[in-house]
Amino acid sequence: MATIRKKGDLQWHVQIRRKGYPTQSKTFNTRFDAERWSSVIESEMARGVFIDRTEAEATTLADALDRYEREISIHKKTHNKEKSIIKSWRGSALASRSLASIKQTDIAKWRDARLKEIGAASVRNEMALLSHLFTTCGKDWGMGISNPLLMVRKPAPVKSRDRRLSGDELDKIIQATESPELPAIIRLLTETAMRRGELSKLRWENIDMQNRVAYLVDTKNGDNRHVPLSSSAVTAMKSLPRRIDGRVISMAGDSITQAFARACERAGVENARIHDLRHEGVSRLFEKGLGVMEVASVSGHKTLSQLKRYTHLDARELAKKLG
Repeated sequence: MATIRKKGDLQWHVQIRRKGYPTQSKTFNTRFDAERWSSVIESEMARGVFIDRTEAEATTLADALDRYEREISIHKKTHNKEKSIIKSWRGSALASRSLASIKQTDIAKWRDARLKEIGAASVRNEMALLSHLFTTCGKDWGMGISNPLLMVRKPAPVKSRDRRLSGDELDKIIQATESPELPAIIRLLTETAMRRGELSKLRWENIDMQNRVAYLVDTKNGDNRHVPLSSSAVTAMKSLPRRIDGRVISMAGDSITQAFARACERAGVENARIHDLRHEGVSRLFEKGLGVMEVASVSGHKTLSQLKRYTHLDARELAKKLG
C-alpha cells in the first residue's frame, strides 16, 4: 500500500510496501505526480509485471559507460575503436541522465542532431554500442530496464565504396612514401586482401615461405585462417628485413593508415583509403578466376553479402572473358 506524505513545503514523498516486492520510494514536486506514480507501481505489482528500476534510476549513463568499458568493451577486439565511441557518449547531453529516464524520443532527438556533425555510418556505430549497453544493463546487470534503441530508426546504411586503385595510382603512392615499409605493405594488402591489423600482427614464425602460405591467428571475426601468397606477395615479404621481435612489419594499424594518407597526398591521389586495398585484393582474386568459396577462405568473409560489399569487378576484364 502506498503512503504519501508531504516533505517540506514543496515536495511529496511516496513509499510503497507490498509483500514479495522490495520497498519502493520516490519524491515528487506535486501530489498529483506522486499519486500517479504510486498508482502505476501498485498496478504493476498487482498484475505481477513489476520490475525494480531503483538501480537504473540511480545510475547515470556516464556511470554505466564506465562499467561497460571496464567489464565488456575491454574484452573485445574492437576495444580501441569503442573507446572513442564511449568518450563521445560521455560528452553527450544524455551522459548525466539516469538510465531509467532515457526514452526513445531522447535517442531520436540525439540521432538527428548527431547526423549534422558526423556521417551516418558513425552514428549507426554509436547507436549500436549504446544499444548493447542497455541490453547488458537489462539482461546481465539486473537493472530492470528495456532497451529504448530497439524502437528508434537507425540512419540508412552508407552505400559501399566502389573505389578501385589502378596500378598507376599504386605506383605513384609507393614512390611518394617516406616509409621504408609502406611499399611492401601496399603490395601485401593488395595481393592478400588482408586487413591492416592482420598484417601488423603477422609474425615470421607463422609464414611458410616454401609453400607460400601465411597463417593468421585470432582474426577480427575470431577465426584463424591460412592465406595463400602470390609470387608478388612473396617478393614483397622478402624485401622486408627480419626483425628481432619476430614481427613481419613494425608499423601498427593506425600508423599504416597515417603513412598511407600522407603518401596519397604527396602523390596527388585523391579519395583513397587504406581499406580500399582490401577491396582491391578481393576484386583481383575474383578476376583471377577464383570461386566464391575460394575467395572467402582467403579474405575471411563469412557471408556472401559481406563479400559482395568488397567486390567491384572491372568490366573491362569481364569483357575479355566474354570474348
